Amino acid sequence: MKKIQLLLAVLLYTLFTTAAFAVELTQFQGKVIDADTKQPLPGAMITIPDLRVSAVTNESGAFVLKNIPAHGHFLIQIRYVGYQTITQTIDFGNAGATEFQLKPSVIEGKEVVITGSANSSDNKKNSTTISTVSKADLLYHPSTNLIDAISRTPGVSQITTGPGISKPVIRGLSYNRVVTLSDGVKQQGQQWGDEHGIEIDQYSADRVEVLKGPASLMYGSDALGGVINILDALPAPEGTLKGEFLSNYATNNGLTGSSLMLQGNENGFVYRARGSYKNAYSYKTPTEYVPNSGYNETNFEGQIGLNKKWGYAHLDASSFRTNIGFYDPVRNDAGQLVDEDGNPFTDAQNKERTLAYPKQDVRHYKIALNSNLLLGEGSLKATLGYQHNLRRELGAPNEDPSLFLNSYTYSYDLKYSFKEFNGWAPVAGISGEFMHSINTTGLEQLVPDFDSQAFGGFVFIKKTWDNDTFNAGARFDYRKMTGKAFHSDETDFNAFTNKFSHVTGALGYTHEFNDVFSFKANAGSAFRAPNIAELSSNGVHEGVFRYEVGNPNLKPEQSFQFDASFDYENQYVNASLGGFANYINNYIYYNTNGQTKTVDGREYPVYDFVQDNAFLRGIEASLTLHPVRYIHFDNSFSYTRATNRTTKESLPFIPAATLRNELRFEPNIAGTSHSYISVGIDNFFKQTKIDSFETPTSGYTLLNASVGTTLKLSKNQDITLYVAGKNLLNKAYYDHLSRFKPGRLSDEDPTLGIYNQGRNVTFGVNIPFTLKK
Repeated sequence: MKKIQLLLAVLLYTLFTTAAFAVELTQFQGKVIDADTKQPLPGAMITIPDLRVSAVTNESGAFVLKNIPAHGHFLIQIRYVGYQTITQTIDFGNAGATEFQLKPSVIEGKEVVITGSANSSDNKKNSTTISTVSKADLLYHPSTNLIDAISRTPGVSQITTGPGISKPVIRGLSYNRVVTLSDGVKQQGQQWGDEHGIEIDQYSADRVEVLKGPASLMYGSDALGGVINILDALPAPEGTLKGEFLSNYATNNGLTGSSLMLQGNENGFVYRARGSYKNAYSYKTPTEYVPNSGYNETNFEGQIGLNKKWGYAHLDASSFRTNIGFYDPVRNDAGQLVDEDGNPFTDAQNKERTLAYPKQDVRHYKIALNSNLLLGEGSLKATLGYQHNLRRELGAPNEDPSLFLNSYTYSYDLKYSFKEFNGWAPVAGISGEFMHSINTTGLEQLVPDFDSQAFGGFVFIKKTWDNDTFNAGARFDYRKMTGKAFHSDETDFNAFTNKFSHVTGALGYTHEFNDVFSFKANAGSAFRAPNIAELSSNGVHEGVFRYEVGNPNLKPEQSFQFDASFDYENQYVNASLGGFANYINNYIYYNTNGQTKTVDGREYPVYDFVQDNAFLRGIEASLTLHPVRYIHFDNSFSYTRATNRTTKESLPFIPAATLRNELRFEPNIAGTSHSYISVGIDNFFKQTKIDSFETPTSGYTLLNASVGTTLKLSKNQDITLYVAGKNLLNKAYYDHLSRFKPGRLSDEDPTLGIYNQGRNVTFGVNIPFTLKK
């Protein structure tokens, strides 16, 4: 810990001793015009992701980016509604005024620059399969949390515990096999738990990058399945002060959410503050309310930083708190859900926003220092992080927590990009993490206190030709976990120390056949060290109603994956078709042989952590048709098949195949912009490829619809209004990954289940505002 604190102090001192990075100051200016008419395009957005700067064109289509280094190659992105997004690498040492010509397109301009790889790059030139989710997609599709919002992406699904808790699943892999990044820091919030969600404010995300497949080369252990990279908005353009107010209301569970953000930039001094709040009462299925399933969230975050000639340094801090109600389901002879005295719940109780017991109280505090420093002919990206996660499971008022998990995490990540030469772009990096976790102060104990240390280093190189790229990389990782002894009348943890190390690698290739047709392929290995629950659990996990037993002799998982995809995009069609194959040795999962254990007079099923070899494969496809300006037809399909290579049975908890279709009508209405009416159908296929202790799930179809528009209140003030409905036919269904489905909710009664959320209509408003231009 002292070494990390010293590193923090040294970097902070270095950042603000800017003379050490004396790069000549310049500015970059240019103009954005229509490629056909040569007319200026006012309001176009110009961004340089690696410098985290942006500008907007004025009435004559001109822009100026200040505080720009006088040398170096940087990728610039230009976006404008109704035009194709373009990227271009600019040499600031020989730039001058530049004119960018955009081609009209009826396909919406999408984010094409990917930042979650070794270097920011155009997605066509990135061999990793990456999908991006825009802020509009995050806000205007009905969702209860951030992971729910991105689960519409092909290959992505979610494990749910009611509407308040969602865990990401990428190509059938979840828990500690998927890394979630926020503020550049790997989120550490006890991801091993079934009912442990992601402690991140949904409203703070400007966009999300989903890296599919092994990403251990860049992110080390736990990135075996993929990465959810949550990105905040770039700082405001220089000299501006602006913000936004968001608010929404959902009819199903009375979910109210509001968020207020303000950000500014004064001569390169950037700042931002946001506060958000959510509150919901119990959700309703097509047949009943689910008692005590409400939740609330209170989130605050802020940023201060510098964007200067030597690069940038931004300090982010956030506080996240959520309370989530739980209910141990019991039905009476009439089939009604009842309380512990056998009484059915009243409507007043179901719409009570004050949570009853049992419940979770989760708090997550984070500080992150992100910087990109121009050093000589290259640049150093650095991320230092501190996180404090507290998770209390409360059984009754005025009682100590039933379970109390308390962790402190310190992390660092350094990447140095060398000067590009003849199309070769080398990168080298190191990263590390120290975690101290205290887990035995509650009334019950599931896992012991432990310390975890991790270190990794990698090298990566990418070669770019006119229409081809090739990349290769290798990484070494070391991880040590030390479990502390703990003994009581009911719990027995022995001390242990496990050390794991592994070498991984990756190869990638992309090819652009022409301006509209491209191909990418990626082959790589990855590893995951067992987590604390898998190694040492020995107790009742209250939230999932089972007794878990770990295995200190588990080996690390090893993955070998290949994936490839073809992409086609012109002004009327956007299509993608890809597939993957993933061999995992020593795949860890929990299983039961029917054994039970009695604790405090209650019998719990015993689940042991075991490991076998696994094989996962699947396909992902999307097709967007935009034959005319006002018609938009969006389609996507994903399918994952997973088998145990040792037992020849199916792996547990694999999502069902999904086909989504959405037809949007986008009319021109005087006084408005971005108006739309949409109707969508989500088709979830039956899932019968299951493990022996699972139950199959029937297929179902959900009808969705939405309408929205942006009103022009004045020259500089817009307001966006939208209404979105999900499951409008109030279909009763069980999602295969829902923890409330029959066979997963109760071992005593395998027929006991609670349907997913019924009809839900969301009303929302988004008000951006500018206080200074």
